[in-house]
Amino acid sequence: MDSQLVLPGQPIPVPPRAPAPLLGSGTYARDNLIRASLLGVPRFHGSTLTIPRVRPHPPAPNSVILGSVTRLSPLQALISISVVDGVPLPAGEEFTGVIRSQDVRATEKDRVKIGDCFRGGDVVRGVVISLGDARSYFVTTARNDLGVIFATSEAGATLEPVSWQEMRCPKTGKIERRKCAKPEGL
Repeated sequence: MDSQLVLPGQPIPVPPRAPAPLLGSGTYARDNLIRASLLGVPRFHGSTLTIPRVRPHPPAPNSVILGSVTRLSPLQALISISVVDGVPLPAGEEFTGVIRSQDVRATEKDRVKIGDCFRGGDVVRGVVISLGDARSYFVTTARNDLGVIFATSEAGATLEPVSWQEMRCPKTGKIERRKCAKPEGL
């Protein structure tokens, strides 16, 4: 069986002419088809077909996180971390991250203005540097693939990245400054 991700309710492909597998956790049968009850990759354990449950875990150094900007100050941006290493955290169990001005980009660290890099509500991809203080994790966006991945303009439209530090509003054509993440696959 190839390692293809399945969604809940989606039929799980079973090799033709193979004996019907026993159903394990994360699977069920309906309409003579074996279906997924969890998001994941189907696995055979002997003759039992299962989809292992992926458990969320707190951020650790080098974890890739997604979060939304909740507060800005001249020296740092606070983010609410909602995804750790591709696994969403349960509702209400978000962690707080801090992006300091020296952690925004790798060059010209002393010239960074937080207000030109992030705005409230922006969705940011970052990497945890360290555990920080008792309330938050230190996060960096100092790589090309890290930074703002989703933002809305003042007009309410979804911004489109133009360069690593600019996004354009498709409705008004106005350019807004952000520290953009390089889109995946480019």
